[in-house]
Amino acid sequence: MPHAERLAIAIEIAREAGRAIVEARRNQDFSHRYKKGSELVTDVDVAVDELIARRLDEQFGDEPRLTEELSPDESITDQQGPLWIIDPIDGTVNFAHGLSHVAVSIAWMKDGHTELGVVHAPFLGETFSALRGGGAWRHDESGKDRQGENPQRIRVSCATSLARALVATGFPYRREGRAPLIRRLYHVLEHCQDLRRNGSAALDLCDVACGRLDAYYESVSPWDFAAGMLIAREAGARTGHLYDCPTGIPTDLYGENVIACAPDLYQRLSELLIRADTDSRDGQ
Repeated sequence: MPHAERLAIAIEIAREAGRAIVEARRNQDFSHRYKKGSELVTDVDVAVDELIARRLDEQFGDEPRLTEELSPDESITDQQGPLWIIDPIDGTVNFAHGLSHVAVSIAWMKDGHTELGVVHAPFLGETFSALRGGGAWRHDESGKDRQGENPQRIRVSCATSLARALVATGFPYRREGRAPLIRRLYHVLEHCQDLRRNGSAALDLCDVACGRLDAYYESVSPWDFAAGMLIAREAGARTGHLYDCPTGIPTDLYGENVIACAPDLYQRLSELLIRADTDSRDGQ
């Protein structure tokens, strides 16, 4: 099946999942629990993951999936062949608290390379999509273009000065893992215009892609960033990792210390974050 056809199917599945998310919030009949002691998950996360799984089974039944709720343990080492990477609700805490930064993230990988990505924001009326080598697009699903029939090409910002840059990041749920990140936060705030913490890695990357944010850095799971990172890259962002990736894991699936930003900011921001890590280790 051509990649463009796969992308169109993924967009429709993401929109259907988004409608289920909106309906669940409207009804306010969902429950929640904590996995790993601190990470919020609702029964809507699981239900939407199941919905996406059914739809993908109908179209691509023999292709494996890496998903946050149903298949989080799918091997990502030496990845060959096809693989779907899915986050049914990126921004679960936002969803549960009635905030709008919530997304469905669907990516498809082949032989270790992300070939297509979709990030759908049901409460914001937007869908972002990309094909590897084919650019990145924003579908406005509010107003006249309600079904997103006329997507607009998006581009990363032209920011050249970190001092004037708006930067986004996030924090882990485990409080004991936050101390080194506070050191990073301090260093970045000292040198950028301001910082945002919106609660959805997928949407932060899409905001970099369309120039609303100038840079983003964080450590996340594969399903949080796979689609958004492709979208940012296809929009002209420079993307990568602060440190070398482990052997045997595709870089498109390795979520530790990822960074995406306007090209002219990449070197400066990377150096700043690495210096923050060094200072933290040295106890400064």
